[in-house]
Amino acid sequence: MATNLSARRWQDQLILVLGLWLIVTPWAFAYPQQSPQMINAVVSGLVIAVLAAFDLYKTYFWAVVLNLLVGVWVAVAPWVLRVAGDRSVLWNELIVGVAVAVLALWELRTDPDLHKHWPGSAAT
Repeated sequence: MATNLSARRWQDQLILVLGLWLIVTPWAFAYPQQSPQMINAVVSGLVIAVLAAFDLYKTYFWAVVLNLLVGVWVAVAPWVLRVAGDRSVLWNELIVGVAVAVLALWELRTDPDLHKHWPGSAAT
């Protein structure tokens, strides 16, 4: 059963790694100290990592949806924060954000534990 659970939770494991990566990217790519992109990367990475770790313990529909939304935010943040001219910030956040969003959508679509939480489902 534990192997089956691990196989189902691979998206959460990868999302956790992406969140942790996002936390360290300001130092890996030398973002300016206390800049909006640095704060955004650390805070967004923390939210993503905490939700993914929480989701590894027990899956909640709201946690996966929130990670999806944070992933979308991370993907569009370079334009919103006006740092899209910095290619390393742009590509890093775009790739991480899209990956988190796609993995969360994939989990929403394939995890049977989440299907019972969809609006209109007949789960008890």
